[in-house]
Amino acid sequence: MTRFSHSLALIASLLIAATGAAAPQVPSPDSVLDTLRPGHPRLVLTEERLQELKSIAQTDTLLQGFVNTTLAGADELLGAPPLVHKLTGPRLLSVSRACVDRVYSLGLAWRWTGDEKYARALEANLLTVCAFPDWNPLHFLDTAEMSHAVGVGLDWGWAFLSAESRETIRQGLIKHGMEPGKKAYEHNVGWTKSDFNWNQVCNAGLVAGALAIADTDPDYARLIVPRAVASLPIALASYAPDGAWMEGPSYWHYATRYTAYGLCALDTALGTDFGLSALEGLAVTGYFPDYATGPTGLLLNYADSSERSTRKPMPCMFWLAQKYGNAAISDAEHRVLASGNPTPEHIVWYLPPSGNVPTLDLDKHFRSPVDIIVMRSAWNDPNALFAGVKGGYNEVNHGHLDLGNFELDALGVRWARDLGSDNYNLPGYFDKKRGGKRWNYYRMRSLSHNVPLLNGADQEVVSKSTVTAFNTQPDSAFVTLDLSEAYGGKASAVSRTVALVNRRRAALVLDRFTLPQPAEVLWAMTTDAEIAPGTDGAATLTLEGKQLIARLLSPAGAQFTVESAEQPEPEKTNAGVRRLLVRLEGQSGDVTVAVALCPVWPDGGAETTIDFPETAR
Repeated sequence: MTRFSHSLALIASLLIAATGAAAPQVPSPDSVLDTLRPGHPRLVLTEERLQELKSIAQTDTLLQGFVNTTLAGADELLGAPPLVHKLTGPRLLSVSRACVDRVYSLGLAWRWTGDEKYARALEANLLTVCAFPDWNPLHFLDTAEMSHAVGVGLDWGWAFLSAESRETIRQGLIKHGMEPGKKAYEHNVGWTKSDFNWNQVCNAGLVAGALAIADTDPDYARLIVPRAVASLPIALASYAPDGAWMEGPSYWHYATRYTAYGLCALDTALGTDFGLSALEGLAVTGYFPDYATGPTGLLLNYADSSERSTRKPMPCMFWLAQKYGNAAISDAEHRVLASGNPTPEHIVWYLPPSGNVPTLDLDKHFRSPVDIIVMRSAWNDPNALFAGVKGGYNEVNHGHLDLGNFELDALGVRWARDLGSDNYNLPGYFDKKRGGKRWNYYRMRSLSHNVPLLNGADQEVVSKSTVTAFNTQPDSAFVTLDLSEAYGGKASAVSRTVALVNRRRAALVLDRFTLPQPAEVLWAMTTDAEIAPGTDGAATLTLEGKQLIARLLSPAGAQFTVESAEQPEPEKTNAGVRRLLVRLEGQSGDVTVAVALCPVWPDGGAETTIDFPETAR
């Protein structure tokens, strides 16, 4: 093992030791290819697995439908224009992702049917991208995704490709993927030691490319595979212990998708993933997407999630279910696929529905570098009451200044929302150091989120929160977070409790401050609803024909006000979005702001008195 890979392995081991899991065994460059599967295909979908799937499809009409959908998609790609080397800002990602989609669709269609029209289209796409001047190594996600696509395409199309095409594609993969990857590892670039999605995508993409040509060019696999196995635990440790993902549910899918690609490629090509899949959190992370989806179908929108993201098909759920023998995870994906289109990967990792009815807790605290807490009144009820709360630390990748942020669903609509990401190409969008340009953009700042503000200032960039209590009972649930660090010297202590109360028919947001000096306290909630403040410490919110009553329980005499969340271009404009506010001037000492959010239920209206959870008082 080189000094570089030894140091990465040491870092990974220290991180894994902190979670109590066994560290993966980093293979020696000299022996890593001893178990290499001979011939092709060897990546992700072996010939044995393909024949197993064909056998299943003879009687499984659901799988037959997945295959028909994939073949129809492949037919559409036969006449698609060639991919073009075109950067969007610094990125080539729309092209690299299109290449991945084309390879899996055309490649699976070719292997399933043996029809050479699909193989010819696959070959043409591979030759096109290998003729590009580069795969944009300055934004290495592009390079990694292309390496993955071309590696799998070369491997799956091997039997059809001419010797000349194989050589052209091999040379393109080496020039545009393997050589930049080799340099990245040798120079210890940032993603090799990062704990976020770049780690999984870049390592997994290079692993697929290297294993595709491990028989003809073994030196790349001997360098890349050990270093990837040493690097991946740094990011995979972020799933521990409960399977949440600190960059938000959308990035959970991106990171976990490439985790599946990479670990599956290791398994199929080498017969082992060197213990990576045994890392804590991975076996249960398949539960996270469902828990992080509200009854409206909207995901918790923390970090740089796309605006109003919904739970879409995620084929890595099938890989997780298969890897860990947990049909509850694949069953959850089947429920999504009932109204969504399957991908080729859903076929590759296919498991039939188990027929079991899942039993999930109403409330869940996902312990994580970014704590996520979700509470609901019911599963499988689109009108249920649901609250999601975010903790963690503000410097997290793709993070916003939003410790303690909450989102709320009820009556089939989202009342308290997060605006999500802005345009990644805005100047300094990822300049997240203290004083960085990122914190000048409205959607990144505290003042766009459902968090309290002191003196109108954003939360501290370098700060974290702590969950101090989490309680779940049949009729109620609550979480309390210590947010003191986020407010610097403006407060001696700040805590937030979010609860479902009154037999889970109302939500309560309870904020406590200890203020050494007089300060303005601002309570705020971002919403799409029309807001009609009253004079009695209440406000009526109306959205999609439904109503919610906000009741200001403390302090006495305070009133709600409203402001617009709209912003000028080039930032996203947030058209029609509003902020429900409570503004308290000159507060000092111990201050409590308590707001009840009471849906107007069709079976009895809104709750008029609120039962505070005893241990949250």
